[in-house]
Amino acid sequence: MIEVVCNDRLGKKVLVKCNTDDTIGDLKKLIAAQTGTHWNKIVLKKWYTIFKDHVSLGDYEIHDGMNLELYYQ
Repeated sequence: MIEVVCNDRLGKKVLVKCNTDDTIGDLKKLIAAQTGTHWNKIVLKKWYTIFKDHVSLGDYEIHDGMNLELYYQ
């Protein structure tokens, strides 16, 4: 289990526990359960890289304690 911190820089910071073999889509669903927004409206970024839904966290080398940028579309 790893912990990923997602910050939207609007005052909402979400701490999510997940596995490294989970996909980005799974992570978005966990974030949506905590924030109350629909998971299709969530965009996760790190610098200028937009994460695709079907790729796993391990493939993107997302590790424990990593911060991701949370955007809404």
